[in-house]
Amino acid sequence: MGQQVPAYRLIHNSARHEPFILYYEPDCETSMLQTPLHSPTSWRGKARTLLEPTVVIVCTLVLTIFVIGLCVLIVSGNNPVGRDVVSFWAAGQQIVHHANPYDSASVLKIERSVGFSQQSQVLLMRNPPSALLLVIPLGFIGLRAASLLWSLLLLAAIILSVHMLWAMQDRPRNKLHYLAYSFAPALLCILGGQTALFALLGLVLFLRFHQSRPFVAGLSLWLCALKPHLFLPFAAVLLLWVISRRMYRLLAGAALAIASSSLIAWLLDPSIWSQYTRMLQASGIQAEFIPCLSVALRFAIHRQTMALQSISVVVACLWAINFYWKRRDQWNWLQDGALLMLVSVFASPYAWITDQAVLIPALFVGVYRATTRAQLAVLALASAAIELSQVLGANLHSVQYLWTAPFWLAWYLYVCAKSCDQASQRSL
Repeated sequence: MGQQVPAYRLIHNSARHEPFILYYEPDCETSMLQTPLHSPTSWRGKARTLLEPTVVIVCTLVLTIFVIGLCVLIVSGNNPVGRDVVSFWAAGQQIVHHANPYDSASVLKIERSVGFSQQSQVLLMRNPPSALLLVIPLGFIGLRAASLLWSLLLLAAIILSVHMLWAMQDRPRNKLHYLAYSFAPALLCILGGQTALFALLGLVLFLRFHQSRPFVAGLSLWLCALKPHLFLPFAAVLLLWVISRRMYRLLAGAALAIASSSLIAWLLDPSIWSQYTRMLQASGIQAEFIPCLSVALRFAIHRQTMALQSISVVVACLWAINFYWKRRDQWNWLQDGALLMLVSVFASPYAWITDQAVLIPALFVGVYRATTRAQLAVLALASAAIELSQVLGANLHSVQYLWTAPFWLAWYLYVCAKSCDQASQRSL
């Protein structure tokens, strides 16, 4: 079984006239799926007997259809339109020839040479120049080989991440960690060739090595820097933690990795940073609807005011600093960092559904705190709903994905509260 871990509870301190606050209760231990007792002949027992296999069948069927389509796409290498791997391959082609990887006209010309129609819009790599080191190898091979290599790297990233998370939970004998492989945002990353799974690997490496090998943990943060907008409250707490614990080797590792990759990009193209800035200014991203809280808030109030997307981030950073400061003496990155990452993604200035793959470590903690199979079933059904939406043709801009980040956060808080309540009842 996994290690017993503390949980959280929403508590109202009426004596101090405080609002409901999420407090950490170190005495609340995880209960590993100790389902409340119901008589097999009761209506609850009968309902659960029928519900559980139904959930398993539905989730398995949806996952199977999705995975079959994913495998066909990866093996065939066809239909490059819409897959981000094309933008990374085109950027690699540009940078190895000392050309501008952020030039929309040149990139579109390359993309049309491999099958994009005349009506297709350009797919540009929007990651910062420090990320170009990742795509340079793609510049030496064709698109089909690049697509296969990229997909295999993404698969390796999630397999390695889940294995390390399982090991950090003391290698429990149950198969709960297999749920991570069916997490819809992760599967969508592989389907679209998105880089969020590399950011996930960087986060898991940090969690694995931040105590034993801080310099290596710092190097791994380079992968998180592929998606810096997902880690802003996380980064604020990390900086405070580094200073308070004097973990300067970790900071040195992160600085070395980012500086080295940026230097390589600059040597290949001395104008790379100015080109990246011009691309951001001309990308038209402000006109795109991205299904997340901050963008929805801007679209609802005044879509031309980009500063509105910073409101949720600022609030989240202030909460994160306060959350850390109250727990600084017993801070645990695996446990406390779970809630921190859920809030970071929920409040990020923008986040695609695929970006939520970085939440696997947080949901991993929630899965091992779950006290009933029903709690796991809800998580599996939510993931299956996302997969079904893709099977039915929903695109990544769809407003129907707006519920996902709030749902993961709410599910995690509910599971932690139930775990703590059950631990309190057992102690009576």
